[in-house]
Amino acid sequence: MTEGRSGFEVVLEHIRAGILDGTLTAGGRLPPERELAAQLDVGRGSVREAIRALQAQGVLVSISGPGNGTIVQPAHIDAIGQVLELHLALASISFTDVSQTRAALERAAMSSSAAVRRAEPLTRAGDLHDRMREPMVPEDFNALDTSFHVALAQAGDNQLLSDLAGAIRRSVHSTILLAEHRLTDWPAFQQTLVAEHGAMLDAVLAGDPDAAAMAVEEHVNGSYRVLLGSPTPSEDVDGEPTA
Repeated sequence: MTEGRSGFEVVLEHIRAGILDGTLTAGGRLPPERELAAQLDVGRGSVREAIRALQAQGVLVSISGPGNGTIVQPAHIDAIGQVLELHLALASISFTDVSQTRAALERAAMSSSAAVRRAEPLTRAGDLHDRMREPMVPEDFNALDTSFHVALAQAGDNQLLSDLAGAIRRSVHSTILLAEHRLTDWPAFQQTLVAEHGAMLDAVLAGDPDAAAMAVEEHVNGSYRVLLGSPTPSEDVDGEPTA
């Protein structure tokens, strides 16, 4: 074991270095736990701890049954969103900051989607939009809402942009859901959201990047006003745009 480092840190750095130098690639399999522990001269508990930490980050996944083991997988948007959600809950970042970033990312993502219009994500977004028209409780609608934003972002050609846009939408899932439950007229707000999502989808389907970017920005800012009862992140307290 390297002097001054715990077994956990040794294993974590070994796996991280392997990913960065290409020794471990997406879909690659880690050595068995016992073998890795012996190779690095650490306890098996340290190996398990490091693997669990990287699973939580969306870097590794363990599979059971035939061909079982620990597999390297690309980071999933859920893992990124969960990290952002925790920082939001701990107040290390504000909901306003997240909303500003979300608006910027989704503007870029919708613009890309309108320019590219990948068929499968757009079909999925259309199906989700149809399902969102039915009266339902905020929990069910919010799940469809998040999936809709993710699908629409995936219609573009920038994977990182769509992943980040999806992750930041997932990170505010709980905050939005709590605010929706406080509304005095949820059914009316649901219909407003359905109409706004329809405008976003129509702009993307029409291949109009500017209209798609504007539609999602108006949607994010409008939702912020209703749910938070305050000016949008791009306005000051008097409702005037900031510099």
